[in-house]
Amino acid sequence: MKTKQLGNSDLLITPVGFGAWAIGGDWQFGWGAQDDAQSIAAIHRALELGVNWIDTAAIYGLGHSEAVVARALSEWKGARPYVFTKCGMTWDSHGKVGYSLRADSIRQECEASLRRLKTEVIDLYQIHWTADDLTETLEGWSTLSALQKEGKVRFIGVSNASVDEMQKLQAIAPITSLQPPYSLIRRDIESAQLPWCAKERVGVIVYSPMASGLLTGAMTRERIAALPKEDWRTKNDQFLEPKLTENLKLVERLKTFGARYGRPAGQVAIAWTLHHPAVTGAIVGARSPKQVEEVVGAADLNLVPQDFADLGGSPHV
Repeated sequence: MKTKQLGNSDLLITPVGFGAWAIGGDWQFGWGAQDDAQSIAAIHRALELGVNWIDTAAIYGLGHSEAVVARALSEWKGARPYVFTKCGMTWDSHGKVGYSLRADSIRQECEASLRRLKTEVIDLYQIHWTADDLTETLEGWSTLSALQKEGKVRFIGVSNASVDEMQKLQAIAPITSLQPPYSLIRRDIESAQLPWCAKERVGVIVYSPMASGLLTGAMTRERIAALPKEDWRTKNDQFLEPKLTENLKLVERLKTFGARYGRPAGQVAIAWTLHHPAVTGAIVGARSPKQVEEVVGAADLNLVPQDFADLGGSPHV
């Protein structure tokens, strides 16, 4: 696969990265129980097909996702991929999720992630969610900057941040990347974050380009109705009426459109996000080798302006 430089870093990343949220398994914001052997096989298949980065977080599965990533890499014989993880979401002994960007909490999180990932340095360490209190967010960012200077993390980024927040963070330490949600049904970052990142040369790695499976072409009303109650998507408004009907109409257009290229609908949805010049890469989750094979081809699917009009709107760039 071709690679692009991620922001101000020396990381050259493939257009598609492996997303490790779902493989965390069953927790408050989880996707239900997962088969670790299948998760490891999915990671290996992604690496075999050229993907060179994995995005995870301490909170995914309450540490389980990071542990599965570490197991997969310990068994992998090829070049080690970049590993990105996140901080700022914590949990107690009962599994209840909390949030903290205080310095002592982030330092504890970093040490725990290093242990679970079985590594001495994290390639990209990101604030998962900014705090309601800007002062706390700035404290967290200052701590990430310190960890970078100490050599525990190579580069630092932020997820789910506004332009105003990023401007203030940038005054403390350079932002390598932003990780926002972006898809055909979630385009709000086009008006502010994407132009700002392009101007400031901040990399962008988007998450949920297939809207958490909704735009894969495999999601139907029946499948959604059969999702286990532990799956967070059963409570997400995009999977519920009145939005569900419109979203499924879009999926049908994606299927028709994909047939022109001989590609699955999900690849078209991912490629659509990659078309924006401010986007460096897209995080694509998978829980089996088959799912990996169905989506990784988005990296080389080139769309033209007319394609965007056919998908229901003018080109977004």
